[in-house]
Amino acid sequence: MSMASGDIARPGAANTRLERFRNLVHEQTGIRLSASKDQMIESRLRRRLIALDLPDVDTYLAYVFEGGGMTSELGEIVDLLTTNKTDFFREVAHFDLLERRMIPEALALAGPGRQVRFRFWSAAASTGAEAWSAAMLLDRAAREDDRLRWAILGTDISTGVLASARKAVYAAAELSPVPGPLKTRYVMSGRGPASEPLCRIVPELRARVRFERMNLTEFPYQIEDGVDVCFLRNVLIYFEPDLQRQVVAACAGRLRPGGYLVVGHSESMIVRQPDLTQVVPGAFIKSGGRG
Repeated sequence: MSMASGDIARPGAANTRLERFRNLVHEQTGIRLSASKDQMIESRLRRRLIALDLPDVDTYLAYVFEGGGMTSELGEIVDLLTTNKTDFFREVAHFDLLERRMIPEALALAGPGRQVRFRFWSAAASTGAEAWSAAMLLDRAAREDDRLRWAILGTDISTGVLASARKAVYAAAELSPVPGPLKTRYVMSGRGPASEPLCRIVPELRARVRFERMNLTEFPYQIEDGVDVCFLRNVLIYFEPDLQRQVVAACAGRLRPGGYLVVGHSESMIVRQPDLTQVVPGAFIKSGGRG
């Protein structure tokens, strides 16, 4: 019998546990892993084998499903199996849109002399680069127009990446996409334990950005209505079509009229929400507002 590339020949019990594991990941995260991903699963779980001093993945899965390890390991599994690719000012056109259109529109809508409460939601925050990039732009705008009051919420399913986001410490190379003037004002430089160059976001920004755990596949969302901008970027591609529609609808439901939903450039075709109109690739405005 021939096997698809990446499939691993295993005894029946091990195959059954791997199938259960793939189903578990799907139930918890919305991500569907095929049998061809078994090798990737083994690779990512290797850290848990070392931590628990277990000989192989099958022994680990037996511990999870039959040995009482589900409660303690579920969070670790989610952290290891979710994709955490993120960069500062990734897909920079979206941040240009935030600075040049979204923020000015909110200020214009309020009118002269009236304060604006601008709420930004990073819905797949990962280690925080997206939220901190937005924070730099919002703070700069607030320095130029003191009517602007802003707040950022970053959410993610992974407690591990959220801990990194709150700490806001990064290798210096990760900050290379940050424009010089923003880096000068909002980034501190130092050295790590091995004298490696590190950077940290300044305290005044860290005090304004909140990170919380949230699973995008669990409805309804416990997010206050009236969000001005939701970045939901590069996560929909991991979901099946029905779940994509549900997540888009749920995020759109938290936007104010005239608010924006922003997805990854490769995800524009996924969004088919009646009250959202695309204004540039990846960015959609909610009907009912000005702008």
